[in-house]
Amino acid sequence: ADNTALVALPCYQWNRCIIVKQNHPLAQQKPLTLEQIARYGIITYDSGFTGRHKVDEAFARAGLTPNIVLTAVDSDVIKTYAGLGLGVGIIASMAFNAEQDRNLQALDAEHLFGRSISQIAVKKDAYLPSTIYRFIELLAPHLTEQVIKQAAACQDLKTRKQMLSNLPIPMY
Repeated sequence: ADNTALVALPCYQWNRCIIVKQNHPLAQQKPLTLEQIARYGIITYDSGFTGRHKVDEAFARAGLTPNIVLTAVDSDVIKTYAGLGLGVGIIASMAFNAEQDRNLQALDAEHLFGRSISQIAVKKDAYLPSTIYRFIELLAPHLTEQVIKQAAACQDLKTRKQMLSNLPIPMY
């Protein structure tokens, strides 16, 4: 509804990647497809976590039923099991660290699942101390105190979305 008590503000954009053991057959596939991924057991986030719905929706649109063999709330758990060869992982790209995850290979999956935007929400009519504004700005430099106050002052969701659509949202 337009009259919500919360103001959602876009912090950053992010993608997903497919993680596999080094030399996995999927690593040779270019471009990677959902059909190819669906041939393997999949290890990914629990429903309700980290944009899992986008993964489910992508497979459903393609008419595929993924074989989810394990779910977790933590990308390190997913990476561990993918590294043991128990399936292919689907995680947030920012959770992959080439130096730490040397036994794994990350395969770009933006073309399969699209980008996601993480948001922070503040109460529309609440007083926010200056420390909260500074914290938000550290998290998302484009969300200055002025931008947050302007967004909170918007009377309807459409106006707020239009105002926020011009912000340069960082990609991680």
